[in-house]
Amino acid sequence: MKVKVLWKEKMFFSGEASGFAVPMDARSPIGSSSAPTPKELVALGLAGCTAMDVAALMKKHRQPVESMEVAVNVQTSEGRTPSVFQDIEVVFQAKGAVDKDKLVEAVHLSQTQYCGVSEMLANFCPVHYRVELNGEQVGKGEARFKKEAFK
Repeated sequence: MKVKVLWKEKMFFSGEASGFAVPMDARSPIGSSSAPTPKELVALGLAGCTAMDVAALMKKHRQPVESMEVAVNVQTSEGRTPSVFQDIEVVFQAKGAVDKDKLVEAVHLSQTQYCGVSEMLANFCPVHYRVELNGEQVGKGEARFKKEAFK
């Protein structure tokens, strides 16, 4: 993997990954708040990585997911520089006539075996997850990967 950023002005940068432009900026007053911050992009990467795992697993199990949203809530450190992630909650919200056990298992597999972004972050701070199906909580847990897998 290779990515790069190009400084445009003030604290606005244009990132490039696989030929796609990804804008980023700092929050005001340092930046203009015109694009996601680098830390927000890390959280977005976590949401995308685990959502793709779950979508693929649900498709494999022929589960009719009508919609899925993955939200990532991050608590960052305060009073220190640099500010770092201290606790992460990943909330999976799915709708459809799906087997709740298959959904919970898909999320569990993502958060214990498949999502590399979650594994990297879980080695630094706790990553908790919650699973909701049709507005009802059906599962929860913590990302736990085998330690020997991370080197």
